[in-house]
Amino acid sequence: MGAARSGNQWGWLRKTGAALAAAVLLSSLGAAEASATPKLRTPAGGNQDLFVPSTMGSIKVQVQWAARGGNAAVYVLDGLRAPADHSQWTSDTDALRQFAGDNVTLVFPVGGRSSFYTDWYRPSSTNNQQMTYKWETFLTQELPAYLAGFGVSRTNNAIVGASMGGNAALILAGQHRDQFKFAGSFSGFVHPTFPLWNEAMRAAMWDEGNFNVDDMWGPAGDPAWIRNDATVQAESLRGLPIYVWTGNGQPGPPDLPYGFGNTVNAMALEAMTLTSAQMLRDRMAELGIPGRFDIVNGTHTWPYWQQALAAARPMILDALGAH
Repeated sequence: MGAARSGNQWGWLRKTGAALAAAVLLSSLGAAEASATPKLRTPAGGNQDLFVPSTMGSIKVQVQWAARGGNAAVYVLDGLRAPADHSQWTSDTDALRQFAGDNVTLVFPVGGRSSFYTDWYRPSSTNNQQMTYKWETFLTQELPAYLAGFGVSRTNNAIVGASMGGNAALILAGQHRDQFKFAGSFSGFVHPTFPLWNEAMRAAMWDEGNFNVDDMWGPAGDPAWIRNDATVQAESLRGLPIYVWTGNGQPGPPDLPYGFGNTVNAMALEAMTLTSAQMLRDRMAELGIPGRFDIVNGTHTWPYWQQALAAARPMILDALGAH
């Protein structure tokens, strides 16, 4: 009897010990598996071309990774004549050098000429465009989801743009406050619903690729025009650090390489952006919304936007905590 009881006790202990050992083993395996899955971290420094899937097809995106692997990013939008193979920011300015030592990733979407970085109603009907521009969807859904795979935050971002990209930067930041903490417009047309300015956009888009503005936002007065007007939507910018830069149309030494004809055109374009910037400034002041507005000598061309980006850089780094 006693021996039998002793054998049962040892059998119970053996089973209990085996169960405990198995539990410890499984726990250690789980811990090892967890430790083997590192937290995503942005590559530290360097440049890379990404090809990002989207409803528009594969979109090339040039990036310069944060110098020390930080998760912040600056989306940098091109102008009306955006090339198909690179961002003009990377070829016509020193943007890469400006931020080379900063802990923030620069993101340059490539392409989208005459798109105004917005979601269009339909493909342009005047140039046989095969797909519908869906740039807002790309910049606020598809691209951030892709970049998250590299450790880039979906919520700690800034966005800036020149010319066509200026109004878009303010609109995208205002409409997607969970994504962007700073917005900057450099020579942007920030009041497109102002009388007859839709016709100026029509002419510019026709000149750059025979695009039809009606296929973008419909006829003047359509709700899409209202939604995409930074001056009308100024309330959406409340509490967001804003930098608006524009020239006064007066040419200077940076214009010399572009020749007389291009400079005259750049002077006229900048006179329009000056007017729209002043209207946005007045509207924000009326609403009690702070923002930095710089009006300087300059025209509608890249050397001045390089200067504008340099002026915006400290504000960007502060907003993103990316020093």
